[in-house]
Amino acid sequence: MRTRNTIRPATITMVVPFGAGGPTDVIARILAQHMGASLGQTILVENVTGAAGTIGVGKAAHASPDGYTISIGHYGTHAVNSLIYSLDYDVVKDFEPVALLLSSPYLIVSKNAVPASNLKELVAWLKANPNEALTSFNGPGSAGQLLGLEFEKITGTSLRFVPYRGGDAPATQDMLAGRLTMKFAQPADSLAFIRAGQIKAYAVTGQSRLAAAPQIPTTDEAGMPDFNISVWHGLWVPKGTPASIVAKLNAAARSALADSTVRAKLASLGQEIVPAAHQTPQALAAQQQAEIARWRPIVEQEHIKAK
Repeated sequence: MRTRNTIRPATITMVVPFGAGGPTDVIARILAQHMGASLGQTILVENVTGAAGTIGVGKAAHASPDGYTISIGHYGTHAVNSLIYSLDYDVVKDFEPVALLLSSPYLIVSKNAVPASNLKELVAWLKANPNEALTSFNGPGSAGQLLGLEFEKITGTSLRFVPYRGGDAPATQDMLAGRLTMKFAQPADSLAFIRAGQIKAYAVTGQSRLAAAPQIPTTDEAGMPDFNISVWHGLWVPKGTPASIVAKLNAAARSALADSTVRAKLASLGQEIVPAAHQTPQALAAQQQAEIARWRPIVEQEHIKAK
């Protein structure tokens, strides 16, 4: 018999608000397998795409608060989108935070046909070829747009923003096919193609190099100081989910992040696991509020709103 204070042996759905094959999807599938084993249940990953993740997050927000629906997302889906979209849910008030999981910087990458071997040469080429400067974004206020606007301001370039639905995977495929010039990519979405020589990488937007790709310089090292932006991921459940269930899910997430196989898989994707002391609901709530405060003035200054 089902009760509100226990998780029965049944399927749990982890809602990924982006398409299959993208960074959040890959991370979700790695975590879901181990978390499910810890809980003695199957965790099904469901991709619900559209509107920069708002459709998938909305589905999770309106689900029953019984522990059977988990929302995985990042600073865009659970922070910035609240500043951009008129939502029928509140990214803070309609969720219970479960765990802060991971953090990773972005990579500045391009198709191989771009004749640049470092970041300074890329900037020079973009200035000389403005009609060729196609970059991707997943909707108003998405990382692609926010990073692109900041990149333009710092470098004096002018980028042409191409919208994509379904996360980063479709844009990556267009880059591999030579149709997209450059993008700001999460390591999980791009490292395999960089290693295979299928796309070029110019810099990482973190303050230190990636352990998974130490040959790629930081933006500071490459001549673009103060362009340091990372994306974090977390888990939430609908508001009203009993504290005992939140605790069980948090324990399962912590167990996954402590597993050596999981850690190796995530590290290979350029993901940095947050310290154990920060893998708490409280740390995720604080991170979420800090990101909303960080991006609010930028969104307002640029008048970024969903149409």
